Amino acid sequence: MSDATVFLIDDDASVRDSLSLLLSLKGIRTQPFAAAEAFLETYRPEWRGCVLTDLQMPGMSGLDLQQALHHRGILLPVVVLTAHGDVRTTRLAMKNGAFDFLEKPVNDEILLDILTNAIREDNLRYDANRSEHAARSRFERLTPREREVLDLLVEGLSQREVAGRLEISPRTVEVYKARMMEKLQCRSFAELIRASLAASGAGPPNT
Repeated sequence: MSDATVFLIDDDASVRDSLSLLLSLKGIRTQPFAAAEAFLETYRPEWRGCVLTDLQMPGMSGLDLQQALHHRGILLPVVVLTAHGDVRTTRLAMKNGAFDFLEKPVNDEILLDILTNAIREDNLRYDANRSEHAARSRFERLTPREREVLDLLVEGLSQREVAGRLEISPRTVEVYKARMMEKLQCRSFAELIRASLAASGAGPPNT
């Protein structure tokens, strides 16, 4: 959590100051912005943490910011904080992917708990993306034929069926499988399948 930052967006300087103080006292780093446009102009892909944004602001609103983040592929969790909440606005914010929607004044402990969970979600997403990237990097070591064999094994074909499909011997399929397990650092066939699914960005098959 030490690398995480709450990107605080609110046009009210007193709100920015009070929230920044509250979070800093709890050991949470903040970076305040007076406008959503300023956040978007400053944003860096390596930023980690979450966004805490006001809803109604001059220029770009909190809902507009959510849409802009979505269009730009920015995946930071967004917590919307507003003094002007209603059912329709809440639904729009949640439909746009808001992590949570809070009305001012908000209880400090509730706010801290929600921000902590939002940062945790960002950490989980980051770790998952990093694992997927590592898996893809290892898969680049495979030869085209090894990839072909692996794709058929992932489809559920037996080694004998793969051999028949590719017109090679079952022993050759076994050799390819052993090589792939070594290159991908897999200790079992099940781990090899999981690695293949991770590299493709797919989840485990439904059971």
